[in-house]
Amino acid sequence: MSTDADFEIYVVTAPGLESVLCAETQAKGFREPTPGKGGVTLKGGWPEVWRANLELRGATRVLARVAAFRAFHLAQLDKRARRVPWAEILRPDVPVRVEASCKGSRIYHAGAAAQRIERAIREELGAPVSDEAAVVIKARIDDDLCTISIDTSGESLHKRGHKEAVNKAPMRETLASLFLRQCGFDGREPVVDPMCGSGTFVIEAAEIAAGLNPGRSRSFAFEQLASFDAAAWQRLRGTGDGVTPTVRFHGSDRDAGAVSMSRANAERAGVAGFTEFRQHAISDLTAPEGPPGLVIVNPPYGGRIGDTKQLYPLYHALGQTLLGGFSGWRVGLVTNEASLAKATGLPFAPPGAPVSHGGIRVTLHQTGPLP
Repeated sequence: MSTDADFEIYVVTAPGLESVLCAETQAKGFREPTPGKGGVTLKGGWPEVWRANLELRGATRVLARVAAFRAFHLAQLDKRARRVPWAEILRPDVPVRVEASCKGSRIYHAGAAAQRIERAIREELGAPVSDEAAVVIKARIDDDLCTISIDTSGESLHKRGHKEAVNKAPMRETLASLFLRQCGFDGREPVVDPMCGSGTFVIEAAEIAAGLNPGRSRSFAFEQLASFDAAAWQRLRGTGDGVTPTVRFHGSDRDAGAVSMSRANAERAGVAGFTEFRQHAISDLTAPEGPPGLVIVNPPYGGRIGDTKQLYPLYHALGQTLLGGFSGWRVGLVTNEASLAKATGLPFAPPGAPVSHGGIRVTLHQTGPLP
């Protein structure tokens, strides 16, 4: 497990968006990305782990797979867990905790499995075990194969470190970035979000256009590991200072609180110079000057705000406004019910797979350029 040795890196994402994250990892030059259920597997060493946390917008967390072995009973798990080169991975002065899961295995008691691994770490390395530890080791025993991973992210990666203010039912940054990518957004066209909430889509689009790393303002669990190289990390962090986009990013909302919240969040993210937020109703929405781009919107939906029927007029009004004034623009709309998307009257292509957003299954509906 030395700094340059290759191992498997597992990048977790929202189920349903694995192939979109896989495309992002390819674009960022990561090696051998392979999509699977709930994430993408990469190959690399610790520098790639740091870079994945810093640069990947669609990643929820990054797990370093540090060991895998067969274990048919707890005594065997105990013995093999002691052979993991913990001193190369963990620091003896930093508390850890172990989370275990067992599926289709002779070891079926996850709590007992976690205790054995914690004891192995405590006795072999001397590191303290604590329920509040920021460093989490995940052990998965599946079909008698025990895979041990370190959660290198800490707090979920959608927490970029810029957003203090959030609206109810906010779109997570990680999800917003993947939906933008699915819509073909690459930072070179304007974006409009007519129901911007706390500004997530607009700010995310502006950051992509400016070439800013999503993890630039926060800390990570890997900084507490034995494998961490502070100087190399500082050099890596220094990349991606950003450029000034040639287009602007626009958000509006009928709620004045949402608009001031979005402005404050854009300011903290360093993108206030090329984002614009206004307070007005959907019916007063007009296309900004200049070339057409992407309208992306996450309107209220039934199940999130209440009764679906009350929402039909809102969706209809949105569709009419876009058809009337946004010729040449593409539309991406996130909702949980096909009937709401249909109520817009927009020419949507068949939708992709549903994605879980705050426990609700939502789907991205897309159009080509509007007539």
